[in-house]
Amino acid sequence: MPIIHAIRILHKDIYCIAGKFTKKDKLGIHQTVEKLTIEILSLAIEGAFRSRETKKPVLELLRVKTEILKNLIRTENELKIIEDKTYIQFSEQLVEISKMTNGWIKYSQT
Repeated sequence: MPIIHAIRILHKDIYCIAGKFTKKDKLGIHQTVEKLTIEILSLAIEGAFRSRETKKPVLELLRVKTEILKNLIRTENELKIIEDKTYIQFSEQLVEISKMTNGWIKYSQT
């Protein structure tokens, strides 16, 4: 599955669970999580259109923001905003996105 598609699915899943939250949670940490997901989607699309020579900084930023997103989702789970089952689902998706990003970085360097 291409990385852009994987991020789109993650964003859709994150967006769909927001209806279950209290206003405080929805407008707090979860809003940051959703915005960060859109940022990593934007970076992946930008990386796809950049030339091989200019791709690396964008992909490195994508990797960093993905790690930040992982930690924010972990915090949501620790605060009991999202259930364990949802956390595991999001974590699996983010691990796969991280692997794809790292593979893309290695590929663009050869």
